[in-house]
Amino acid sequence: MVEIACDESGFSGTNLLRSPTPVIVHASVDLGADEAIGLITALRSGFRFSPYEFKSGQFLRGPGAGGALEWFLAALKGRAHVHLVDKEFFLVTRIVDLLLTEPSYAAGTRLTQAHRPAALAVYRAGRFVGGEWDAFLAAFVDLVRIKRRRPGPRNAERFFQARDALLRRGLGAPADAVLSGLSPTRVWDVLTRLDDDRSIPPPLEPMLPALAETVLSWSGGQRRVLVTHDEQSALTADRLTRLRQVLADDGGPSAADAGRAGALPAGVSPLAGLVMVDSRDDPRVQVADLLAGVARRWPATVNPALLQSLLSSTSLHDPEG
Repeated sequence: MVEIACDESGFSGTNLLRSPTPVIVHASVDLGADEAIGLITALRSGFRFSPYEFKSGQFLRGPGAGGALEWFLAALKGRAHVHLVDKEFFLVTRIVDLLLTEPSYAAGTRLTQAHRPAALAVYRAGRFVGGEWDAFLAAFVDLVRIKRRRPGPRNAERFFQARDALLRRGLGAPADAVLSGLSPTRVWDVLTRLDDDRSIPPPLEPMLPALAETVLSWSGGQRRVLVTHDEQSALTADRLTRLRQVLADDGGPSAADAGRAGALPAGVSPLAGLVMVDSRDDPRVQVADLLAGVARRWPATVNPALLQSLLSSTSLHDPEG
C-alpha cells in the first residue's frame, strides 16, 4: 500500500473551451505529513516566502523564484507524479472513446491507449483549421452536456454539420476516417443512454481519467493506492465506486506480470480508497497543490528539464505539442 496526497490546478468543470487555462494538472506526492511540513518550512525560511504567498503564482514571481523552484522540484524527485490534461485533446478522446467505441470509466487513460492514435490524428489536423474546428468541439460539448434532459435532434444536427464542414476541409486520411466513422445512429444511441446509464462516465469530466491515471502510475500493478485528495465535487461516491471496479477489472498487472511475486491479485483494484480533505488542513495536499500550479505553467514559466522526470508519459496531451 502507498498513500498519496493529490490536488489539481486548472480545473474548470465542464467549461473546457472557454477557460483561461488550456490544461488541467493533477499532481500527487507520497510524502508523509512531517516531510511535507519540513519542505514547506524550508521554502519559507530558505527562500523568504511568507505563509500568505505560498501559492504557485506568487511562488514563481517571488524573489529567488528560480532557485526555489529548482530546489522544490529536486526535493520531489521520485516522490511526486504529474499528470497533464490538454482540455481540447481531452474532448477529442471523448469523441473517440464515447462515440466510436463502448463508453467506459477507463476512457482517456492508458487502459484505452489503443484508441489514442485516432484521437491524436484528429487533434493534430483539426486544431490548425480555425473556425470549423472550434465549431466542431463546441457542438460536441453542447451535444453531451446533459443535465436531466434528453438530447434534442437539433444538437445532433449541429454536431454533424460541424463534422461535415471539417470533412470538406480535408484533414488527411487518418483524421477523415475517424470523422467519417461517426454514425448518426450510433451517436443517438449513446446520447439516449447518457442520462440514465451510470456505466457511462460523465462525458465532460476530466478529473476521473486524471485520477485513474495517477492511481495506475503509483500502483505499477504491484501495490494498492490510498488517496487523500483536496475537496473535489467531481469525485462523487458513485463515480469512485465505478472507477474502482474498472481498475479492478482492467487496471491490475498485465497477463505477463500477474504471476510474478508482488503483483496484485487478479480482481483487486489498485484504488484502495479516497478521502477528501480541506487542503488548508493537510500539508501534503498543500505541496501537491503547489506542484500542480507550477506544472500548469509549464513550459512557459518552468524549465522543462526540471519537471520532465515528474511528468506522466501517458499525460493526455500531444507529446509533440
